[in-house]
Amino acid sequence: MQDYLSQLQNVNKVEMIVDHSFLPEVLKTLDSLRVTGYTVIEDTSGKGDRGLSCSDFDCTYRGNYIMTVCTNEQQLSTVIEKINPILKKSGGICLVTPAKWIHY
Repeated sequence: MQDYLSQLQNVNKVEMIVDHSFLPEVLKTLDSLRVTGYTVIEDTSGKGDRGLSCSDFDCTYRGNYIMTVCTNEQQLSTVIEKINPILKKSGGICLVTPAKWIHY
């Protein structure tokens, strides 16, 4: 077990929820910053300071969940700097959590 723990690399997990109309802009930004991978889950729902968020007919806001990993502080800083203006326009959120991963 100890051998596997030595393979873990410190990273920052970056999670964003953005309005569906801003998804292309966020993904283009991540690609331009050479973020090598991300996961997008469409039509997320929940409730925040802007009220109910869902993709049902009666809701007025649809969101997308985006998760990626930054492998160093410089990359994280740049991602936050470039994504923050988009989040301000879209009313989205961004969570950054210290994490560990085993990179193949």
